[in-house]
Amino acid sequence: MIHYHGTPITPISAIMELAGRCFCVSHAAPQDVARVHMIGQSVMLDNGAFSAWKSGKQTNWNGYYQWCDQWLDYPTTWAVIPDVIDAGTQEQDALLREWPHGHKGAPVWHMDEPIYRLLQLCDEWPRVCVGSTAEYAIVLSDAWCHRMDEAFNELASRHKRMPWLHMLRGMQLSGKQYPFGSVDSTDLARNHHLPHQTPRKMADRWDGAQCPARWETRPQQMDLPV
Repeated sequence: MIHYHGTPITPISAIMELAGRCFCVSHAAPQDVARVHMIGQSVMLDNGAFSAWKSGKQTNWNGYYQWCDQWLDYPTTWAVIPDVIDAGTQEQDALLREWPHGHKGAPVWHMDEPIYRLLQLCDEWPRVCVGSTAEYAIVLSDAWCHRMDEAFNELASRHKRMPWLHMLRGMQLSGKQYPFGSVDSTDLARNHHLPHQTPRKMADRWDGAQCPARWETRPQQMDLPV
């Protein structure tokens, strides 16, 4: 599992302490993008959809495409393809068709969408992001785990080796049972200033927690009729 530490991280001395780590930069707060490309192993470019959804602001996808184009020449940089939270699959698929940067991007499967869409995306893309939705907002809640068990059971039945899934805002899954390929969060950016914390100490703790390589199929609890 690769851990992408969200930015912005302040002060500059704090982010420089993290040289050699992997970083996530949102289009909604891009001020660290040049710096992390100087010091990071891999950079994930986030489309800012979650920030826009929380704030109610409109997205500027053409601006995002142009911004990504400046950085995707780096071989280890990749981008989250635009998505709209709480929208239908037709709108999501339309955004996939508009994406101009090929497999340097990763589509988003939202957990309230049909699992067959996740299977299709994994067949077509080398990396797929997973996004929580209102129904599955709390990572590792009973509802979240039930849905993710369903998804991993289906993926394991089709693939000898698990496709690369990236859990958006999923750093707390580090060391847990789900074989995600990568995760991100802004935990370090928000909390490194707390007592007994340092940027390096937090990064060491997260980066040292790995997930299992394989998924063992789990029994599914049937929903009772109403």
